[in-house]
Amino acid sequence: MDLGLKDRVALVTGGSSGIGRATALALAAEGCDVVICARGRARMEEVVGQIENIGGFGWAIEADALRPEDIRRTVELVVAKWARLDILVNNVGGGGHRVKGLWEDQRPGLWDEVYALNATSTVRFTMAALPHMRRQQWGRVVTITSLQGHEAGGRPWYAMAKRAQTSLMKSLAVDAALSRDGITFNCVAPGAVMWEGNEWDFFRRSDPQGFSAYAASLPGGRLGTLDEVASLVVMCCSQQASRLSGASIPLDGGQSKSFGD
Repeated sequence: MDLGLKDRVALVTGGSSGIGRATALALAAEGCDVVICARGRARMEEVVGQIENIGGFGWAIEADALRPEDIRRTVELVVAKWARLDILVNNVGGGGHRVKGLWEDQRPGLWDEVYALNATSTVRFTMAALPHMRRQQWGRVVTITSLQGHEAGGRPWYAMAKRAQTSLMKSLAVDAALSRDGITFNCVAPGAVMWEGNEWDFFRRSDPQGFSAYAASLPGGRLGTLDEVASLVVMCCSQQASRLSGASIPLDGGQSKSFGD
């Protein structure tokens, strides 16, 4: 199926590893020119090399998602090069690592830091991209949230930040002016996803028996993969998904017990 993405310009935040890296490669495979931004130059250049190896165009911009000036500069550089920005994937985030102790005893600043890295960065990147998408009458904004933003029971600072991202996407999707400018806003909410170096990988290496028991407890008997998440993100960006807006799509293999939003 031709997804209508050839020659589209995509910006993937936090694109040097994990879901961001997989999404950047998947978009490049569909013919997009892909820009990734992150703090680590070396890992970004590896991703750019992988994009070029499959015949795509990749560009790395070093940026800190906690710095408003870096966000503005990143979007300005993209638009200066192509005079457009078609796709924004808000992937940068984190702060969901497991901690011990009482909620009220966690280190000072944790709530603010996690909210800023996830929700505030999504606001700033999206607001910087919108004028260009409105001018060209086409745009796709996809935000990577989490199963933890769909149901209670996780770390509250992380769940709160992910729920805020969902609220932003939904609020923008119901705006008639933005919709009629051809812009869609959606969330992809993964459950447990395995990749090298993430917390599930650490769990697997540090407690193989406990990890095996956890994986076996999931409906599908396994964790998700990066390619599964990236494929859904790409579909949300496609021309065929023009009526998909305001959705928060769980990608968890039935892991969530929520009836939905």
